[in-house]
Amino acid sequence: MAESEADTPSTPIDFDSKYFEYEGVRLPPFCRGKMEEVREFSLRGSDVWIVTYPKSGTSLLQEVVYLVSQGADGGDPDEIGLLNIDEQLPVLEYPTPGLDIIQELTSPRLIKSHLPYRFLPKAMHHGEAKVIYMARNPKDLVVSYYQFHRSLRTMSYRGTFQEFCRRFMNDKLGYGSWFEHVQEFWEHRDDLNVLFLKYEDMYKDLGTMVKQLSRFLDVTCDKVQLEVLVEHCNQLIEQCCKSEALSVYRDLTVALLSVIQVVSVCGRMSSPCP
Repeated sequence: MAESEADTPSTPIDFDSKYFEYEGVRLPPFCRGKMEEVREFSLRGSDVWIVTYPKSGTSLLQEVVYLVSQGADGGDPDEIGLLNIDEQLPVLEYPTPGLDIIQELTSPRLIKSHLPYRFLPKAMHHGEAKVIYMARNPKDLVVSYYQFHRSLRTMSYRGTFQEFCRRFMNDKLGYGSWFEHVQEFWEHRDDLNVLFLKYEDMYKDLGTMVKQLSRFLDVTCDKVQLEVLVEHCNQLIEQCCKSEALSVYRDLTVALLSVIQVVSVCGRMSSPCP
């Protein structure tokens, strides 16, 4: 398929040049030249994939999924907290470790991606591998995404939050439209190989989410073991939240201003799922 440079003259060239367009979707530069290879990527029945739009709680979800996959007796939240989970769950489209290395990982493979449903391996569309998708409220997501772009030296984003929100609403950020990204997976929520989750449910009803993950991952637990697993996940979430809180505290002023601006700039944002 043809790939073309993103052409958005109304926005700063130095920022827009960081992206390129593939089939109408703006993607990070490291995706260039590998999208057909991604589509043909060979899947295994034991694969477990975590897919999200960026800043949708991916890091937190991967910790919970990894813990649940170990079973009630196989994962200690303190020990898992010391692991580099990113090394255990590589991102398919990232430059490292690369498609060739991911392809050769031993089973069961745990793989992440931010790509839209339509760009993921074709075999996945035919029911191969298990896919866990998590969506997050866009008003919270856009604040986190803005702070991420400002902190990432390679992106060099220096625009205002209002300008960033306009980019978000007009699909001018990496991985394209949040609305389409979530909608595509929502339409496949009833597929046997897809589990659709919501970020906010980790805090509202963690027990139900752990049950869903256990059932989806074929992890057998009795009532007592399930309670232990939920408690372990809760501890892990608390650890992650404390770590994130330290980072947020350093940018508290920016965050508060961002939240205030979100209400006025992004008032029409609403999730496509009930």
